[in-house]
Amino acid sequence: MQVKRFNENFAKAWDEIVWGANNGTIFHTRQFLAYHPPDRFIDHSLVFYKKNKPYVLLPAAEVTNVPDKMLISHPGASMGSFVVPEDLSFADALELVEALNSYAKDQGFSGVRITLPPTIYNKRQSNYIDFSLLQCGYQYLKREVSSILFLEDSIEENLAKFNPAHRRAVRKAQRMDVDVRQTDDIDSFYEILQKNLKTRHGVEPTHTVAELKSLQTLFPDHVQLNGAFVKDIMIGGVVNFIANNDVILAFYISHDEDYQEYRPINLLFYEIFRWAISNNYSVFDFGIFTVNEEPNMGLAKFKEKFGSSGIFRDTLDYHF
Repeated sequence: MQVKRFNENFAKAWDEIVWGANNGTIFHTRQFLAYHPPDRFIDHSLVFYKKNKPYVLLPAAEVTNVPDKMLISHPGASMGSFVVPEDLSFADALELVEALNSYAKDQGFSGVRITLPPTIYNKRQSNYIDFSLLQCGYQYLKREVSSILFLEDSIEENLAKFNPAHRRAVRKAQRMDVDVRQTDDIDSFYEILQKNLKTRHGVEPTHTVAELKSLQTLFPDHVQLNGAFVKDIMIGGVVNFIANNDVILAFYISHDEDYQEYRPINLLFYEIFRWAISNNYSVFDFGIFTVNEEPNMGLAKFKEKFGSSGIFRDTLDYHF
């Protein structure tokens, strides 16, 4: 197994490999990683070759925190780790991790940190990479929990999984003529989002409004803003990333507190699930409700009331 550092000449081939891989997502593509300003990260992505042909990818970056210089899963992406073929063998998984460690050590890194996507992002379920990392000396740095909902064959079956209070909220929103639709009105949503995050957590959104607009322009089929409106006034919204052909990830969820009685979020998810089912998606990922393993119990319960359960999003590291 040979390891080479990514260069821009390989960008098109890289994205083709991502979309054909077992676990590739929008977040692994060069098109997504390249939207970040060039001075934000030191990209150190890798291409692994088998029999002189590109075989496996690893989106990664250098992070220096003196005296350590770590090679880590790309911090500008929600999903990290190796992008692997569907028929990855156990032997190749072990060899990949060994080759990564050897490369990183030779390049003067003090360690490697890998964030694994939840297994639902795999076409073919496999824990070969997890096992190989542990076998090669990696240890869990943290285990976050993401809320995931398996989509049924019809919206009625998914509605039956809702907690009764959530079902009542959907009906109330419908009676109050809340209109849910896909929209390009990032500015109105961003105002709601910014106000909510500042009030509740004292933080700013991960993306600037310009970056969110840029992503929607770059990925018109993969970045979706669903808005809830009352008389054409946006009162809530959800930004989804269509991660791959099976999974949709909710990235931002927010509503205007002044319109809480309209229950916009409940209806938003009901309509999002309806759209997802009709377009043959199988899983909806609400995102994590833990931060550095500290759970937000209110958020966990809110997502569970849609019928969701929890799955690990693990980060492992290894120090030389």
